Amino acid sequence: MRRDELLDAAEDLLCDQGSSALTLAAVADRAGVSKGGLLYHYGTKEALIKGMVERLIEDFDQLMVAQPGETYTERYLHATLAAVRSGRLRRWAVVTGASGNLFLLAPLREAMARWHREGLGEEPDPRTSQIVRLACEGLWDVASHDPELNTEDDLQALETRMKALLKPPS
Repeated sequence: MRRDELLDAAEDLLCDQGSSALTLAAVADRAGVSKGGLLYHYGTKEALIKGMVERLIEDFDQLMVAQPGETYTERYLHATLAAVRSGRLRRWAVVTGASGNLFLLAPLREAMARWHREGLGEEPDPRTSQIVRLACEGLWDVASHDPELNTEDDLQALETRMKALLKPPS
């Protein structure tokens, strides 16, 4: 079994049942592997959560690089919308799993600080760019809890409006 499948099983378990249900035995059962098979890749629950955190950061960083946009905030907006549209909203599950453990949350906090600070000084209007990035966080958070809330038309309208905010006045 591949690591991603084990991480998917852990994230699904967190989303379905919450952090109290996250045990190595439950993840192995959800993934359809023996506990030994899981332990081969992730020797502890903390190692499993660390793997989820690292994957979340790496996935979003890769998504950012793949997006169009002249500014970091435009790419951030496009990456957020791509994540929301994909339905792979694992951030909530990962944070839930890591909650209470500052060591496990530290990489995610560092990534969030980077995502929200990077390139602000080069933006045409840094404050508006900061507002758009925060709006993206809110969109992601709400979509994590209610993926059906925003239709594709809603997402397109939000994208259009946020992109308009990022254009410097003529």
